[in-house]
Amino acid sequence: MASKITLLPDHVANQIAAGEVIQRPASVVKELLENAVDAQATQIQLVIKNAGKTLIQVIDNGEGMSNTDLRLAFERHATSKITLAEDLFALKTKGFRGEALASIAAISHVETHTRTTSEEVSHCLKIEGSTVVDQSLSTQPKGTSIAVKSLFYNIPARRNFLKSDQVELRHIIDEFHRVALAHPEIKFLFYNNGHELFELGATGLKKRIAAVFGSKWESQLVPVKEQTSLAIITGFAVKPEFSKKSRGQQFFFVNNRFIKSSFLHHAVSNAFEGLLRPGFQPGYFIYLTVDPQSIDINIHPTKTEVKFEEEQNLYAILRAAVKHSLGVFQVLPTLDFEKDASLEVPYAYKDKTPEPPPIAVDSNFNPFKNEHKSSIRPSVKDPQWEALYSGIKEANLSTIDTSEDSLLNLPESPKVFQLFSKYIVCPLKTHLLLIDQKRAHQRILYERFLSSITQKKGVSQSLLFPVVLELNPQQTEEFTHRVEALELLGFQFVLKDSNHLTITAAPEYCPASKAEELVEQLLINESEESSLEDFSPADRVAKTMAKNLAIKSGESLTAQEQQALIDDFFACKETAVSPFNRQIFITLEKTDIEQKLN
Repeated sequence: MASKITLLPDHVANQIAAGEVIQRPASVVKELLENAVDAQATQIQLVIKNAGKTLIQVIDNGEGMSNTDLRLAFERHATSKITLAEDLFALKTKGFRGEALASIAAISHVETHTRTTSEEVSHCLKIEGSTVVDQSLSTQPKGTSIAVKSLFYNIPARRNFLKSDQVELRHIIDEFHRVALAHPEIKFLFYNNGHELFELGATGLKKRIAAVFGSKWESQLVPVKEQTSLAIITGFAVKPEFSKKSRGQQFFFVNNRFIKSSFLHHAVSNAFEGLLRPGFQPGYFIYLTVDPQSIDINIHPTKTEVKFEEEQNLYAILRAAVKHSLGVFQVLPTLDFEKDASLEVPYAYKDKTPEPPPIAVDSNFNPFKNEHKSSIRPSVKDPQWEALYSGIKEANLSTIDTSEDSLLNLPESPKVFQLFSKYIVCPLKTHLLLIDQKRAHQRILYERFLSSITQKKGVSQSLLFPVVLELNPQQTEEFTHRVEALELLGFQFVLKDSNHLTITAAPEYCPASKAEELVEQLLINESEESSLEDFSPADRVAKTMAKNLAIKSGESLTAQEQQALIDDFFACKETAVSPFNRQIFITLEKTDIEQKLN
């Protein structure tokens, strides 16, 4: 009987392994940047073309590699970081598995130049699909330059599943932020399609945060610092008044490695309890330094999940550290124990007996002395009172039609009413409609905004006081992709010096007081919101506008507002679901009510 099990060819095995490590261009960026950091580089350049699909290049001035090391670096499980299994529990570097370069080379064309300090010439290695096509000498400065071209060229299915260039670029920027924030002592340069996107000089952590997200962030940060035998905690928390609805500014770093931890996030959120507005998220940049032997970072291919030995103790320490920092910098609400001097009783009065104040009464005062009885109780013969009863005749109440249809058509009876300040109940002949007011309003606004953009009929209202925003490089990139849709919607802008944006007008349905917050929300990195990734910029803008401007659950509406909302809702093209595919209303049949009453 022939054997069914065979060994996979190396190139197939490499492609399968690459699928675990390299999911998208951002995965390549992460691995190459981390290798440059491990090489002790003080300056790192990232060059991107077409969102990494055409070119990803990382240039560093680190230690470089010898000719032999260069060749071995692209073999599977070849690494300089560990030699024994025990080394996994004392890791201080970012890479250690020896999979990254081999996986990248299996699905792209890679060209590497590297030179050490002791060598006069650099070495060049070209690999296509795990096959070495050229190895020669070159002239390059000290350090390493790795260029990854035609990513996924031999796996068309994976390439077809990549998102748009804008979405993939946002993922790359995310990875760049994580490495840049972990190492503020390193200078970083980021070029996208020939244009400089970031230039981050070597500096302190606070300055690095401001350079990445905007200079205004310096005034929004509260330092967090705590040192215990279990962990050293440093970093910053964002003041509650500057919190956002999105989770864009939430960063945890353990031993200078970015991680995601719902456990630690809950500790920080607990420290912010009572300080945040409903629906808003805490912002933080928390750095933990722990014993490498007390954590396990080898539980996920991307190494973004970490297992701690003493989680409960770390939770308590982190929560206390953040809460203490918020209190020290007078962020927490405090009681005012200062007394009003005017309320103090002088010591000279302590032995005095209080005397009742004199009361003067006019015994001759009579308020009814000159009043006539008719002024208190008007006479029925008064023509002004008779006018109130004009036209009213005696009627036989038994002749009034009290049928269901008639009651619904009475002008005095409301056609709709609000329930729990969340739903609008619309009674019909044989059933009731229970409508979610928030989702219905989102549908109304979404169709209005999308129609304004597609038909180019947006109506603007000038702002009495124009709003000036300072954009960071990422927001500027987002603005260039969405400015057309925003202007068709009714916004009007003036952009100066590539990062100072003035809002001079807002759409018709956007209150002037919300213009600044709404534009900031539209320019937020949405790479984590996969539900919006697959839509056009116009559709994404319309959804974001509708989400932020719709009435909220718990908001009371007058009878006229309820009726207007229902009329506008049933005039929509789609009434079944909201723009976010949530059911808008349910139907309660008459038979269902009767069955419950039997």
